[in-house]
Amino acid sequence: MKNLHSLIILLVSCVRLGYGYFITVDAHSEECFFDRAEGGTKLGLMFETIEGGFLDIEVRIIGPDQKVIYQGEKESSGKYTFSAYETGVYHYCFSNKMSTLTPKVVMFSMEIGETPKGTIGAVNEGEVGHTKLEDMIKELSGTLTSIKHEQDYMHVRDRIHRTINESTNSRVVMWSVFEALVLVVMTVGQVYYLKRFFEVKRVV
Repeated sequence: MKNLHSLIILLVSCVRLGYGYFITVDAHSEECFFDRAEGGTKLGLMFETIEGGFLDIEVRIIGPDQKVIYQGEKESSGKYTFSAYETGVYHYCFSNKMSTLTPKVVMFSMEIGETPKGTIGAVNEGEVGHTKLEDMIKELSGTLTSIKHEQDYMHVRDRIHRTINESTNSRVVMWSVFEALVLVVMTVGQVYYLKRFFEVKRVV
């Protein structure tokens, strides 16, 4: 039981850092965010355009030396994972400059992995390096974090599709009611016209 308790504590402590945000990017504007990462740290950006226009957005990831690591145009969703090639501040920007009127609502999360450790025997290093069990636990924690993000992603997509379906159903109902009203008006008009036609014939 004690070993199990220790494993649980280790698992929780190894879970990688990740944040989820909802932002609104106005037309002709760009929103940028940044995180500082040590060289060798794994970073993962996941995003989903959940509202506005054709549900597309432009994405850029920029390194500390202003080098463009990733750039995508008119993307509705995506996931990009990379390793920090040097210590510094990494920016990720969402641009809606191609839109003239419509703002976009974007959900995104930046997953930051654990900072890589030095080699065994270095200064301030523990008596032993990572054991095989610790590495397996860290790999498991990373997988759990990825699964959680995927679940959030699927939840958002489900909400988007449900909203689209509800909107489509509402339009179908409104169009059906409109068609029914048109048929009723046409029927009443035809009856009135025929009635007037026969009344005129009878008077003549």
